[in-house]
Amino acid sequence: MKLGLLTVPFEDWTLEQVADWTASADMTALEVACWPRSGGEKRRYAGTSHIDVENLSDGEAGEIRDMLGGKGIEISGLGYYPNPLHQDEAVREASLSHLKLVIAAAPKLGVSVVNTFMGGQRDLNLDENWARAERIFPDIVAHARDHGVTLCFENCPMIFSHDEWPGGHNIAYSPRTWRRIFDKWPEGVGMNYDPSHLVWQMIDQTRFIKEFGSRIAHAHAKDLEIDRDGLYENGIMSAGMGWQIPRLCGLGDVDWSEVFGGLYRIGYDGPMIIEHEDRMFEGSDEKVMRGFLLARDVLAPYVK
Repeated sequence: MKLGLLTVPFEDWTLEQVADWTASADMTALEVACWPRSGGEKRRYAGTSHIDVENLSDGEAGEIRDMLGGKGIEISGLGYYPNPLHQDEAVREASLSHLKLVIAAAPKLGVSVVNTFMGGQRDLNLDENWARAERIFPDIVAHARDHGVTLCFENCPMIFSHDEWPGGHNIAYSPRTWRRIFDKWPEGVGMNYDPSHLVWQMIDQTRFIKEFGSRIAHAHAKDLEIDRDGLYENGIMSAGMGWQIPRLCGLGDVDWSEVFGGLYRIGYDGPMIIEHEDRMFEGSDEKVMRGFLLARDVLAPYVK
């Protein structure tokens, strides 16, 4: 395994600056955020662009590879997390168009994984959203396959605020949908596994890894705290709002020995990428770096 980080929180740093700090922190991998350079999505922990995939030449890609390789850093995957099933057709088409650019950039950089969301329209039920996904994604999956890329969906429900309630903005969150995904695409599609999203859904971590582990191609390391007072106040019908709190590794309810035990048992030997969404460690670069280092120290004993 290789331990690293998702570059999103360092939106004002160059990729080389992020790589320098990552190497100094004894981590060896980066998932590089690739939102459109021209701007766009401005939700929390989104919108960062460390590689301009729209204008990436072969020469520039080679320079990036050489720069990172010289620092002992590899790219675990390119990350772009929009809502490809958005109800607004213009938003949906813009997301899909840029996702294709991210996929096309990956082989230039020597990268075989692109991480994204399947998406979802919050006021459609699961079956209605799945019917839309079956129409939209065959073209994207074929595009990824043609470029030698595994398209990895993250298992995040994307329901953190009232504009995402009641159904969330990503339907690839539960075993039912993951079986549909892998039945539909037995190859070319993988999972970007994040254990934190199973905690508040009360989905058995070990069973989930055992069932879907062979299709895990990338992993996020993020923790989650269940605020028991918030759960008491809001109840489970609030779908996590008011009581699911993203944390850095070791500060929440994820059992990391269970996670790594499950991953090692199914033979996963890929990247473990720290995802920083903890409000206690934001507001300055120093706090962000401190948070990453804390998570690194929790995970390092497991990453061999």
